[in-house]
Amino acid sequence: MRKSAELRKAEIVAAVLDLADQIGPDRVTTGAAASAVGVSQAALFRHFPTKAAMWLAVADHVAGELAMEWQRALAGTDNPLDRVTALMAAQLGQIAATPTLPMLLFSRELNVGNEDLRAAFRGLLMKFQALIVAELARGQDGGCLRREVAPEDAAVLLTSLVQGMAIRWSLGARNFSLIGEGKRLLEVQLRLLTVKED
Repeated sequence: MRKSAELRKAEIVAAVLDLADQIGPDRVTTGAAASAVGVSQAALFRHFPTKAAMWLAVADHVAGELAMEWQRALAGTDNPLDRVTALMAAQLGQIAATPTLPMLLFSRELNVGNEDLRAAFRGLLMKFQALIVAELARGQDGGCLRREVAPEDAAVLLTSLVQGMAIRWSLGARNFSLIGEGKRLLEVQLRLLTVKED
């Protein structure tokens, strides 16, 4: 039985992510992706007319997964600090579930070869950062976070924590709990931003 076009596209995207993790994003070719799925390169091009289109489908998939996890994180609580913690854990969890993401962010494919892909990932970062900014601002309005640090600046620090942790995890052969270590360091940063009680 032939697979639907949507199912085949999903298989190709999954194969690209798996290959990128195994051999690095810059070494993923349309031929390798087709072979991994068990189709000809011509068949792959019926679904994705160019390599750039294939990578944009990967970005769309990642964006959809992240957005779903962000919404799940925000739905769990109304407390701004708990929501920041949940968002950060969701982000780290998605990186752990898609371990090629840190490599992809620094790949030639993203930074030189495909401007649309770079714009897609930059947009994802900005969306995540905006969610963090909103919760930090709520925390300031509620009196639990210090006002002398702009929410935008604090959000950059927190999103940089995610990026730094992801790189460390990738370079360290993934030999520590990304979520556990991330939450531990997040607690340190949040303590620095929290209003001290008398």
